Amino acid sequence: MPQTDSATSTSDTPSVPRSRAWTVVLTASAGQFLVVLDVSVVNVALPSMRADLGLTAAGLQWVINAYAIAFAGFMLLGGRAADLYGRKAMFLLGLGLFTAASVAGGLAQEGWQLVAGRAVQGLGAAVLSPATLTLVTGAVPAGPARTRAIATWTAVGAAGGAAGGFVGGLLVDLLSWRWVLLVNVPIGALVLVGAVFWLRESRTGGGRRVDLPGAVLVTAGLATLAYGIVQTEAAGWTDPATVLTLLGGLGLLAVFVFVESRAATPLMPLKLFRTRAVSAANVGILLCGSSSFGMWFFMTTYAQSVLGYSPLEAGLALVPSSLSVVLGSKLAPRLMPSVGARNLAVTGALIGATGFAWQSTMTADGSFLTTILGPGILMMGGIGLATTPLSTLATSSAAPGDAGLVSGLVNTSRTMGGALGIATLTTIATAVTGPAATPTGLTTGYAAAFRVSTAILVGAALLMLLWLPKAHPKARA
Repeated sequence: MPQTDSATSTSDTPSVPRSRAWTVVLTASAGQFLVVLDVSVVNVALPSMRADLGLTAAGLQWVINAYAIAFAGFMLLGGRAADLYGRKAMFLLGLGLFTAASVAGGLAQEGWQLVAGRAVQGLGAAVLSPATLTLVTGAVPAGPARTRAIATWTAVGAAGGAAGGFVGGLLVDLLSWRWVLLVNVPIGALVLVGAVFWLRESRTGGGRRVDLPGAVLVTAGLATLAYGIVQTEAAGWTDPATVLTLLGGLGLLAVFVFVESRAATPLMPLKLFRTRAVSAANVGILLCGSSSFGMWFFMTTYAQSVLGYSPLEAGLALVPSSLSVVLGSKLAPRLMPSVGARNLAVTGALIGATGFAWQSTMTADGSFLTTILGPGILMMGGIGLATTPLSTLATSSAAPGDAGLVSGLVNTSRTMGGALGIATLTTIATAVTGPAATPTGLTTGYAAAFRVSTAILVGAALLMLLWLPKAHPKARA
């Protein structure tokens, strides 16, 4: 039987023996890989899903949106639940729910069954993802070792998002669209078995209960806001229904802040945002996420719709970019001691901006070397360099009792940034392209989106330079 810690442990010392710490890191990172993979893996399978299940265009969009809305909406609640009820327990619950929903979605015979499966997948991911980062930070002592562990978590998660197009294309070409969901089952089962034996339980709730009003408000607010954002692709930003939905989501979040400021045991202690590292790092993660998620979407579409690549060829073309984000994430811990977390995050954002600027020169007859390989390596390598120090700064500044919550906040920032970025950049690209979706028109629209991403990352670099603390904050004991 695996050992367990005290139910009210508040120590920031690792709860896992040093010899087993990296087993915990790899198990948690594997869970994060599945979560991020499923954000993008279904994209190339959508035409096959539509033909097989008779989905409408709106129904097809909901295959993606159902996952994103549930994932973003329940993330903060999932993070606090990990603190109160146990990180291992929430990891197992989230992964079990995610795996079961993958079975249901993969075996779906009707469109609504597939959409429902994707929504439950998103709910499982929202419970699982915050627990993965908290398990990583709890397994390794504060310092260079923890930074390397966070870099591994970041790299594996980024690889999941980057590999989505390739994995999806491979499975659809060789098997069927159902396997983009069913592939989660054997992997999820294997990780579940490993988690049962290798993870140790820890929680920091001390008998506290979930702040129910806060939980309802923040979940409803984030889900409503996510719904409004994803609907902009079909309805546009100025559509009355879109505007009302976005305002409704922001209104619910405003009420949440008001309630939390008066709650005795708030779900989200507002004092967290008085810590510069937490606030600035999360804004930086949101801005980097808004650019990187859009990059995968536009590059996959450009390769297929403009250059004529097959889904599998498009996935293979982006493999170097996938490797560069992993390399950047793993290189970051080696550079942070000499460069500093803030300076490395700024440098990474500027390297990424250089890649986005290069990508904005794309043409309809571009070559692989100059329109995919070169700029892709710079874009994703820079994002990898920036994300690891930002995640480290945010999590190292949290008290042990708030570790799961801050992990949920980091993941929420990245997810909401990605959703907001794709919606905004798609609107810009569509407006520039116009009604004639010719290869040249599409390329012009995509190039405009990359120019906006360049500006976002330059702005993020300036913000981080001015806002992030100069010194790496020490983890609290």
